[in-house]
Amino acid sequence: MTSTSIAPVTFDDLGLSPQILKAVLEQGYTKPSPIQAKAIPAVLTGSDVMGAAQTGTGKTAGFTLPILHRLSAGRRASSNQVRALVITPTRELAAQVGQSIETYGKHLSLRSSVVFGGVGINPQMMKLRKGVDILVATPGRLLDLYNQNAVRFKYLEVLVLDEADRMLDMGFLPDIKRVLSLLPKKRQTLLFSATFSDDIRRLAKGLINDPVEISVTPRNSTVNSVEQWVSPVDKKRKPALLTKLIIDNNWAQVLVFTRTKHGANKLAKHLQENRIKSAAIHGNKSQAARTKALAEFKQGVTQVLVATDR
Repeated sequence: MTSTSIAPVTFDDLGLSPQILKAVLEQGYTKPSPIQAKAIPAVLTGSDVMGAAQTGTGKTAGFTLPILHRLSAGRRASSNQVRALVITPTRELAAQVGQSIETYGKHLSLRSSVVFGGVGINPQMMKLRKGVDILVATPGRLLDLYNQNAVRFKYLEVLVLDEADRMLDMGFLPDIKRVLSLLPKKRQTLLFSATFSDDIRRLAKGLINDPVEISVTPRNSTVNSVEQWVSPVDKKRKPALLTKLIIDNNWAQVLVFTRTKHGANKLAKHLQENRIKSAAIHGNKSQAARTKALAEFKQGVTQVLVATDR
């Protein structure tokens, strides 16, 4: 394993193109997060990377920025071809990564696309027909598109497995192995996970070549900005307690996880009845409803988003 150097002070120190730096500055950022400071130089040199970083650490920009930089200097993707492929476990994460690429690549001439299930496949096929420099995809829809000859990987330069631990937990390993069998052996591979578990290391073996290994969070820990506490309460009184906490603390943006989809719907309804603008999001909702709920939560229209991981 290769070690990384001391973190630079600002984004200007990282060697990114002026167009990308302009987009970063427009978002109000001047200093990279620890994962960005370590990952960006490693990706720019062409090294394979294994990164352990949790949500909220700036991980996405840690790989989108250097990929944008590297691809901007090369030849554009030809019909149905992809130059960089980012695989994510969920539609929402795919959309988030796609938004990051659009935000930081706005001053570049690169083409990007996001594909996932739950929506029509034909518009996705039409966009891929022109060739895409960066494709963000969930495993199932990616294989559907490949089987319909809508996407090819002959000239693929970079592969990213984002939140690889979640992909394993969600049972995507067979799909991941199938995708890997379709890709060129000569490529740069980046793998990001919350932790370097034994399962992740087994996945990485034979997939990643002499990687730069980056870890910015201790094993099984949350980021420093997260405060945690437990409120013991009878099961039937949980909704009432949550309602009181939201109102008493004047929480403007709250994300709640429930065990079941039915529980998510029931809790969202309870909060609505107590004049707290809420929405439930889970696998039984249509993609349009999920996208709308997320957008309204980000915009502050919805105060509480109740979700499951199913």
